[in-house]
Amino acid sequence: MQDTPPSVPDFTQWPSFPFEGDLRVKQLDEPVPVEPPRRGEGHRECTACNAPDEAYIWVGERWRVRAMDRPTGLPMVLILESRSHLDLGDLPNLLAAELGVMTVRLERAIRSLDGVARVHVNRWGDGSAHLHMWFLARPYGRLQLRGTFLSLWDSILPPISEAQWRENLAMVAAWLAEFGGRPLAEPPRIQWQAPSSLTAQSAGEAVEEPEEETASVIEAADEIPEAEAVDTPATEDPAKASTSEEPEEPETAEEPRQTQTPR
Repeated sequence: MQDTPPSVPDFTQWPSFPFEGDLRVKQLDEPVPVEPPRRGEGHRECTACNAPDEAYIWVGERWRVRAMDRPTGLPMVLILESRSHLDLGDLPNLLAAELGVMTVRLERAIRSLDGVARVHVNRWGDGSAHLHMWFLARPYGRLQLRGTFLSLWDSILPPISEAQWRENLAMVAAWLAEFGGRPLAEPPRIQWQAPSSLTAQSAGEAVEEPEEETASVIEAADEIPEAEAVDTPATEDPAKASTSEEPEEPETAEEPRQTQTPR
């Protein structure tokens, strides 16, 4: 049996595939006898366990939600983490049940944002042993972004504005806080200063801040196992946190009361 397929797979012809032109399949490496430890395994320090609550947009007794360190190409990219240092298969029954409740709540919160059509929920976990679930918002009307390549498009699309990004974070945090916990994301400050003239305003709008390299899902250190071998600095990884205490009884999983969704 060949290690390398004779041609590229059919999904490269899908409308959602982000690339075009000549492509070549990589040679498959030989399997390693022992896989290297992830962050939080063995003697490796867990980034999530050392991050303060202030690094998150919303925190509760057993769960926390964090964002990327700056805007990306999608309207929203968030990560749901457990406070306790557990992986998905290690969750006790009560926390496992509450994970379902938290997943639905966060999906609804993100889907309530303007311009969001769908929310993709992903779990990879090859970079970190601490449970973290990814939530990616697919923009409304962008049919080419449908499906499995949404995380790739996040690296390709131009990042959304800082103001819109912070407003979206604040809305999601407020939505979650309706069920408990503490929102930490704040909306952007209102630019209340009136320009001396419309000409001055136009000139001011023309001044753009220097562009920063986009921090996307694909580029996040926790999902790039190759970064382990070169000891990627922890400063490049969005802050995460946890506590070592035993999980408490989860919040009620009953249907939330009807409240007006923050917009």
